[in-house]
Amino acid sequence: MSTSPQSRVQKWFLKYQHFFVFTAPVVFIVGVFLGAPAPGDAGTDYWLEYWWLFPFFLLGATIVNTVGISGSALFVPFLIFIFPLFAHPLEPETLVKVGLISEAFGLSSSSVAFIQYGLVDRRLALSLVLGSVPFVIAGALLSFVIPEPLFHALLGIALLAASYLLFKADLGHEEPGAAGDSDPDVSADGGDTTLPDDANKLGPAGVETADNGTVTRVDRDGNDYGYTRGGYLERFANYSIGGVFQGLAGFGVGELGIISMLRTNVPVRVAIGTNHIVVAMTAVLASLVHVFGGGLVPGGHTMDLASTPWNMVVWTVPATVTGGQIAPYVSTALDTATIKKFVGGLFAIIAVALFLMAGGVA
Repeated sequence: MSTSPQSRVQKWFLKYQHFFVFTAPVVFIVGVFLGAPAPGDAGTDYWLEYWWLFPFFLLGATIVNTVGISGSALFVPFLIFIFPLFAHPLEPETLVKVGLISEAFGLSSSSVAFIQYGLVDRRLALSLVLGSVPFVIAGALLSFVIPEPLFHALLGIALLAASYLLFKADLGHEEPGAAGDSDPDVSADGGDTTLPDDANKLGPAGVETADNGTVTRVDRDGNDYGYTRGGYLERFANYSIGGVFQGLAGFGVGELGIISMLRTNVPVRVAIGTNHIVVAMTAVLASLVHVFGGGLVPGGHTMDLASTPWNMVVWTVPATVTGGQIAPYVSTALDTATIKKFVGGLFAIIAVALFLMAGGVA
């Protein structure tokens, strides 16, 4: 069967995606080193000052990408509470910007990995991204004028809601292979099978949408998933609210989004993979607004490229890219529900601390 040039390029890209994914942070670091408006006396000490951020962001990126939520949900609280113990406090707009830039790279890396696994519904992801765009922009612009205590309070509310929703979420429904468990001979290896087998995908992978809207998806390992794309209205509501918080605090769209997909019966691994695309695209958009949008808001903070702590992001970006590549393997090897409970508990603790900060107690 002949394939189009576009399909061949896609297959070639996915086959060598590790090379392209890990080339991106190298290009970014070289570009920052050569062209970023760093201090005039920046030397080796300046660029190596925050090397210790790498292991923290590597662990955080692996955790959040495994669960399918926004990286800044861990990165921003880390920069608020842990970073000052080793360095100095950061302004809210600066720590959100660092979190978003790091998250954008990490989630983009993980998104490619999940696409390669065949766990991303791109049609669903595109509709969710387009619906979230205006709300993400609004939230990002709002971040320039919001007072710091209110910022901490809203951050606490978002984390508390995310904690509750993670504990309530059932990350175990529609396990892979459920659609074909009744027939042990069913496979996606190109033999006699009723499951889709896309020649343009790596390994046994494919997707097919029936006339009644039922989607049958097969991942790279031959596991099959059955679902429909119904429930757009509920997902739009959740992604709209989450989009505002994504722009404001660097997270929210992933946490609310994953819940809405699970509630509309999208299989958990497909929901996690698809959510990566949405969060990655909205993180990139929010990052651009945070870097360049300060002058668009009357009375807003003046933020430009020179205000970005480049000696931090040169370490956080490669860390999140690496964590994003590790996540799909972790998600298939570990019980996602266990990770979910750990992250949910951590969110609740951080939320309480943020409420104390907002009230001037901490």
